[in-house]
Amino acid sequence: MTRGAAGPTLVLVLAVGVLVATGVTLLLERSLTRILLGIILLGNGVNLLILLGGRSGAAPLAGTALAGGMSDALPQAMVLTAVVITFGLTAFLLAVAYRAWFTSGDDEVQDDLEDRQIVRLAGRDEVAAADLGGEGPDDDREQVDPEPARRRLRRDEES
Repeated sequence: MTRGAAGPTLVLVLAVGVLVATGVTLLLERSLTRILLGIILLGNGVNLLILLGGRSGAAPLAGTALAGGMSDALPQAMVLTAVVITFGLTAFLLAVAYRAWFTSGDDEVQDDLEDRQIVRLAGRDEVAAADLGGEGPDDDREQVDPEPARRRLRRDEES
């Protein structure tokens, strides 16, 4: 951004659009390497977008300029935090891609059996399993036991 400008320049807005669009396109690929590059580009595009939201001006140091002429420090702090988070995510995805390459010799993400079943059922326009409801808490296998330890203790005390 230029000093004293009313808003972001067109070049920076286009750069944000290109980075985000390229990042999303790469995220939709099956290769972990391309997914990793998509995360990096998307993160950089969002960081630039956050920076464009701040006010430009002098350095935000007390006593160096008038309060209205200083730049906004909050977007800079948010971008610094986002850079660290993106770096951690990048390191994790890099480790996953390396592990996939080391074990199988390929970094392509395979379809799950569940994914294939969902696609097959969607092609036939069916629902996987109907949940009719009306079951009690002990009869419904889909219910999560909210307090298994307390129930276990009660059973042990009664015996």
